[in-house]
Amino acid sequence: MKIQGSVIWSRLLKSGLFSLLLMILVVFSFRSAIADWNDVPTGSMRPTIMIGDRIFVNKLAYDLKIPFTEIAVARWDDPARGDIITCWSPKNGDRLVKRVVAIPGDTVAMKGGRLFLNGKVMDYEPTQAVASESVVGRVFHVENLEGVRHMVAHDPAKKALRDFAPIVVEKGKYFLMGDNRDNSADSRYFGFLDRSAVCGKVSSVVFSLDHDNHYLPRKDRFFTALN
Repeated sequence: MKIQGSVIWSRLLKSGLFSLLLMILVVFSFRSAIADWNDVPTGSMRPTIMIGDRIFVNKLAYDLKIPFTEIAVARWDDPARGDIITCWSPKNGDRLVKRVVAIPGDTVAMKGGRLFLNGKVMDYEPTQAVASESVVGRVFHVENLEGVRHMVAHDPAKKALRDFAPIVVEKGKYFLMGDNRDNSADSRYFGFLDRSAVCGKVSSVVFSLDHDNHYLPRKDRFFTALN
């Protein structure tokens, strides 16, 4: 048996199959624990992130996990208010892209679609939509989330949860929202996100394909930083 096993091993090495399998393992381990690039199939983060964007996810932004697991072996930071993160949905386990709007200990509320944080309403400045956005019936503002300025969209004609009483974010939990405020399944619906469900921090769009225009590239979105 030892001789037969040695022969099989030798043949694997000579055939190059072992090298191919090793390369595949390294690539997937890298994507699992260090950095990844994810396609965005929904519009819950529009206009910040568009359907068809391929986003860069820094898996080392907050901690180091064993590849292919959610076990953290080292932690050096936590998500901050305003961070865009990828995570696993507490509702169904789907991978999500959302913005952190409240961290442990914060008191968060909404009134008329306006976000309140620790008793203070966030600043909202009216703005025009980006060129690639459909603007029929939609309203856009620049929200100042504790110094992180980013665009949010509202759809007054759509039924959505725009009001909720103040709640305190529990220890080890986060409150997430999509920038497309009236078209986002987020913490208003599935509750707090546990720290262990955070995958990584989204920093930029690598490239983008316009699903509504024959999947042509949106060159103006290539290698653009996100905030």
